[in-house]
Amino acid sequence: MIVVDSSAVLAYLQDEPGADLVRASLQDGGVISAVNWSEVTQKVRRTDAWELARTLLLGFPLQIVSVTTDDAEAAAALWTTGSTLSLADRFCIALGARLQLPVLSADREWFERPEVIPVR
Repeated sequence: MIVVDSSAVLAYLQDEPGADLVRASLQDGGVISAVNWSEVTQKVRRTDAWELARTLLLGFPLQIVSVTTDDAEAAAALWTTGSTLSLADRFCIALGARLQLPVLSADREWFERPEVIPVR
């Protein structure tokens, strides 16, 4: 099992490099926070393809999990002045830490983080 970042899900939906890795992770039972699910929803809705994408994603054993107070505090603690991590990014990393699972991301700025499996 793996936590999937919004960027990984979007890479899969847009058939970008690494889409096969994301699909395999989703088939194995990925986990995504409600915050990151919202980010995917917002970005895909701009293309009017949300209903199709939603149906496709929910066809996988993907768990959409609520965030907790601990997740919120951990996400806040990840913020630093000049950080490039968005709030959704920080929630994804916090969820991975809470569940003690690696994080799958297509965000190149994360690739140096030890808990991240890069989508390339």
